Amino acid sequence: MSGPAQSGYSLLRRRDGHHARVSYAELFFDLVYVFAVTQLSHELLQHLTVVGAVQTLILWLAVWLGWQYTCWVTNWFDPETPQIRNLLFVVMLAGLVMAAAIPGAFGERAVVFVSAYVTIQVGRTAYIVYQLGSEHPLAANYRRMLGWLTIAAVFWISGTLAEGWLRAGFWVFACICEYASPMFGFALPGLGRSRTSDWTIEGGHLAERCQLFVIVALGETLLATGATFGTAKVWDATMLSALLATFLGALAMWWLYFGTSSSDATDTITHSDDAGRIGAYFHYVHAVLVAGIIVSAVGNDLILAHPHDPVKMAYAVTLASGPAIYLLGSAIYKKIVYGAVPFSHIAGAMALLLLIPLNGTLDLLTLGWLSTAIVLGVSFREARLLRRRRVPARS
Repeated sequence: MSGPAQSGYSLLRRRDGHHARVSYAELFFDLVYVFAVTQLSHELLQHLTVVGAVQTLILWLAVWLGWQYTCWVTNWFDPETPQIRNLLFVVMLAGLVMAAAIPGAFGERAVVFVSAYVTIQVGRTAYIVYQLGSEHPLAANYRRMLGWLTIAAVFWISGTLAEGWLRAGFWVFACICEYASPMFGFALPGLGRSRTSDWTIEGGHLAERCQLFVIVALGETLLATGATFGTAKVWDATMLSALLATFLGALAMWWLYFGTSSSDATDTITHSDDAGRIGAYFHYVHAVLVAGIIVSAVGNDLILAHPHDPVKMAYAVTLASGPAIYLLGSAIYKKIVYGAVPFSHIAGAMALLLLIPLNGTLDLLTLGWLSTAIVLGVSFREARLLRRRRVPARS
């Protein structure tokens, strides 16, 4: 055996029963997504309207897809090999262009955004198809994947020729193609379909990659908080209170994820009868979790920039929906990991949404503290449940 087919086998990660570590190349790759998350939060902050929210959501779904599909590549193939490492760097460059074009993606930079995005998705997959050759066990799966990403690319490109809601419609359909196709095995006429049970993923690596992205998103939240606080003309008691409220909110989010369930995620994937499907679920639910963090970052920026301003409806929705989305995402995540939805998360999300009607009666700082208190309450509840699980039953 020679040529691309032989190369495909040599690129595979070693499966020796040990946790596959995340490489420095992958960590370097993730830096682009720090920038992308920052761009998205700034875009939403500048367009706190229904249209702005929908547009930011579509762009976030695209950003996450680019990262998610690349994560699957580095789960199957060794990023320490020159072929995969160089692929990461090329995707990284395209991702940098894509992230830079986010503010104008629904305007004059639509072609730039889509060109970079399609290059990431179609180009990366076509390269893997070439490297695998025709006989590799993963070749058929990647050919089907390439087919669906090409179909989605048609809708992404079509969106650049339209405007407004029509563009959004094309791009939403493109996202649906890319999110839904793995769940039915990238089925295509003449190419068959893949089975998620055949996707021999490394559970520890996939869980750790998702965890690192959560760190990236939370880190961006802290960076935004620090930057806004640093530009304040006066550091008085109000500003210090706003800083504490936003910091504690981020800390509570960190605890809900890393303190209660992240350590069990690897075992859930590894011991599943259908690890591929569970891995896909992990990626989907993390899109929700990080979306909540991005919206929360916007809320934090509002609190620090205008602590005494009355709460407008758009502000109230932002401050409440960010942590509420995060709690709902966390509830789904724990359903995947533990098989049960925590009531505290649902109750916390409902309590946050009940803050929205308070717009006009409170200032931003007060509403910020109320939302932080709710998330802290949920995290304290989870901490108590965690201690109970870890204390052995007395005989």
